[in-house]
Amino acid sequence: MDVELVGVTHVLDAITFWAQNVNDDQAIENIRNALADKCPTAQRLLGTPNPQKIYGAVFSEDSCWYRCKVLQQTDNFHVSYIDYGNTEFISRSALVELPGELQSPCLAKKYKFWGFNVSTDQDSAHFLQGKAFLQNLIYGKKVRIQKKSVCFDGTVLVQAFQGNLDIGEEVLKMKFAKFTLPGSNRESPMSVRALQESHCLWPQRVLDWPGPQGDGDMPGSTVCMPKLRPAFPDQSPLSMKEKSTATAQHAANLVKKKMELVEENQRLKAERETQRREDQLRDSLSELQKLKEETANYAKEAERWKVERNTLQNQSEQLEEHLKVAKQEVQAMRGQLKKKEKQVDKLLDSAVAERFCRLAERVDSLRGLRERNPGNTDSDSLTESINVVINNSISAPVAMEKLESAWRDYSLAQEKLKACPTKEQLGDLIDNRNKVRGVLAATVESFLQEAKCLPVRQRMDKLKEVSSSLTAVFGPASMEGDVGEQAFEQYYQWRTQRSRLTSSVRDGTDKALKALCTWSENVGKFFCLSAKTVVGVNDIVDGVNELLKQAEINVAKELDSPLSVGEQNNHETKVVSNAFHKVMQHIQSEQSLLSDIMEKYLLNTKFKGEMLQWQNASPTPDSLFSVKKRIRSLRAQLRWRQVEEASLEEAEDFDLTEILKKKEEIAEIRNTLFQEIGQERKEYMKLSALAEGCCPELPLLYPEADIHSHMSSGGLVVKSLDRDMFDAEPMKELSGRRPLVCTEFQGQRVILKGYTVNEEAEARVLERTTQFHRTRTQRESQTDTGILPLLALFFGKSDPLAYVMVPYFPNGSLWAVQAAKPLTATETVKVMRGVARGLQALHAAGVTHASLNPNNVFVLHRHQGMVGDYDFIKTPVQRAMDSGMVAGSISLVAPELCQTQGTPPTPACDMYSYGCLLFWLHAPGFNGDLDSGRRLALDISGVKLEARLQALLSKLLVCVGRLTAAETLADDYFLSDQ
Repeated sequence: MDVELVGVTHVLDAITFWAQNVNDDQAIENIRNALADKCPTAQRLLGTPNPQKIYGAVFSEDSCWYRCKVLQQTDNFHVSYIDYGNTEFISRSALVELPGELQSPCLAKKYKFWGFNVSTDQDSAHFLQGKAFLQNLIYGKKVRIQKKSVCFDGTVLVQAFQGNLDIGEEVLKMKFAKFTLPGSNRESPMSVRALQESHCLWPQRVLDWPGPQGDGDMPGSTVCMPKLRPAFPDQSPLSMKEKSTATAQHAANLVKKKMELVEENQRLKAERETQRREDQLRDSLSELQKLKEETANYAKEAERWKVERNTLQNQSEQLEEHLKVAKQEVQAMRGQLKKKEKQVDKLLDSAVAERFCRLAERVDSLRGLRERNPGNTDSDSLTESINVVINNSISAPVAMEKLESAWRDYSLAQEKLKACPTKEQLGDLIDNRNKVRGVLAATVESFLQEAKCLPVRQRMDKLKEVSSSLTAVFGPASMEGDVGEQAFEQYYQWRTQRSRLTSSVRDGTDKALKALCTWSENVGKFFCLSAKTVVGVNDIVDGVNELLKQAEINVAKELDSPLSVGEQNNHETKVVSNAFHKVMQHIQSEQSLLSDIMEKYLLNTKFKGEMLQWQNASPTPDSLFSVKKRIRSLRAQLRWRQVEEASLEEAEDFDLTEILKKKEEIAEIRNTLFQEIGQERKEYMKLSALAEGCCPELPLLYPEADIHSHMSSGGLVVKSLDRDMFDAEPMKELSGRRPLVCTEFQGQRVILKGYTVNEEAEARVLERTTQFHRTRTQRESQTDTGILPLLALFFGKSDPLAYVMVPYFPNGSLWAVQAAKPLTATETVKVMRGVARGLQALHAAGVTHASLNPNNVFVLHRHQGMVGDYDFIKTPVQRAMDSGMVAGSISLVAPELCQTQGTPPTPACDMYSYGCLLFWLHAPGFNGDLDSGRRLALDISGVKLEARLQALLSKLLVCVGRLTAAETLADDYFLSDQ
């Protein structure tokens, strides 16, 4: 038998469906991935579609891409999804062209139950019910089909099964279809009952025909065999003899086919019967096992009940004994109560005054309670806050979303300008940027006008006031989690209910006391003999006890009610808490929005000012060129004056007055030159800010200005400087390693450190100085960065030297300070805190100092410590193993660097050196070795350290697990000083 397993993808009616072969699952997945990859960028459909061509379409229900063919084109396109069978109308924008590799045959086929016809018209309710019935039965499921025939339109006639269930029989039982032989237009006369009794429906119907009777209809039956079509359209009719022979042969074939179908029917019946008996046997065995388990459980339960029954019987006997005793005690108590009731009745007659006295005291207490608690002030403030937050909130300006989009487009255009490699490509990019900037400027203006009309500052002040008042009443609010959208509604419901209950209690009390007052007025009128009155004896006697009793009950009820004192149960507390947290979340959300609006307002106001400045003209480095021109002129004048001075000093007729005059001229020119160099740096800063901001094209438009060099070095490189400009004096005492000179620059004493460089070393020095310089400039906002500033870097024009300019602090190194006057313990904490901050900044920037020694740590005013610059020629490995890495007799080199030569130093090595310096400052005369393998045993050498310091050193001078700079700053040793 030709049997397949398919998955149903679409149902057309009660007997027709589309399905995919389960073996095509991988092909379907490959097509789905290819469509998702190619369709979003594919060409849209143009012109009239080809009905035979496959296109890609977006399905309206899940917005995913599928293959389709166009069935009909009207205002929209009627398409059929060929891999699933369903159809829908879509617009032209949802259709795209597909490449050749996706023009493969469809993966879904149309199937129809063999021998069935739909019993009603397509528009009838019965037809729709039949379609729904089949859809609920097989849609999205896998069914087993047995092919019977194939129609001319490609529809496959099948017999379908789901497990042992014949789907066609189920549809027939529900009368959603009628049975007909294939090729016949008349229904079969067999009853539904006969169909239900048959397990193999269609073969038996065919066998009911007794045999061939000619080319016409079968005698005694309304069923007609389908007439065979000729093999070729030009065939002529056969002779009568040939027709008779063919009819006989056809009858023989039908008899043979009948026998085969009978055998097949019997075999299927036997298989189904065997399967049914096996299922019954399995069900019986399973039921038997369940009965055994239940019997065992019942036996255990019965034993337990038996034990419990005995226990309950014993308890019942004990309770009966206790009940007898209790009855006797109750009987005795009743007698005593009767005696006491008689005594109370006697006392009540004389206790009216006492009752009024007690009532008066409770009324007085109630009056004070109402005065102290006129209302629930906490809930009143919360209600008022909710009204403020909800009713007067400010929403985001309409132009805000457009503004963000415009800024994204502008930023993208600026990034393209920054990435532009050649000057020739700038024109189009600048035009595009200017166009986008114009759109941004218009959007900014719209946003600023809209934001200016919003009372943002007043609203923020009001929200801050509300938040402070609520926090004062309810405490701080937790912003984690969501309390739900119903928090306010639940709060209002609770408050309304509470107010209603409070009013009810108070109204009851007021009503009872008012009735008592009316009775009192009647008593006064009755006993007033001087005035006529209509009050009778019954008016002052009847109901007085009830009035007094009701007043006592209502007063006591209000005094004891939690509503009067504002008490709340757990549910009420949660409702109020949720409302409080919800209003605080609203406040925080709106404050965040208002802050965002203010921030964008300030940013865009600044942008608008810049745009107005450069609206009519683009920025140029003309001012920079003018400054450079003046610098060149001043440098020439300075060189000429220096030549004249040298000539005067070498002349035979030495004229001291003229020489002094020349020196004054040289000093004046030098100061003017340095001022112009300072102005040049300012111009570079302006151009760099423009290049990093609104005009990234400047470095490429004006390469002669060399803006890129200034930006890449963070403003450190000053090409206008030269060694010959300075009136410098050598510092012989500090020039052991490299030439150092001290001079003045722009009114500040500085040191010029010279490094001998070739082309490769020059690039290395530039890279390392820039890295060190940027580490400090990135923390310029901090008052104490802990890093020595680099003032300038320039390369000699007449010598192969690179000069680094740093501030000059006379006797400012840690070594010099300790030699002159050692730091106190308090001063040491302050200085070393600054050093730790400097190391923290360097390590955060990925820089290992590797040369932390007393000569590279500087002290300002004995309370500010700074990490100095290192040798920019040497590598970190060379710096770490330098002979200067000592403090007194203590080696500052980390143990891991000593154990393995050539090991690159790490930030942890800097922290070891830091710990050694800290120890040296407290024990400058220490001559022993620091054993970093264990905790410090400094008491052996006679050094006594404060407990917090020793604890810190024990976590720094170790082989593994040293503290970082940030962890060191958080240690108790530094926190205790603050």
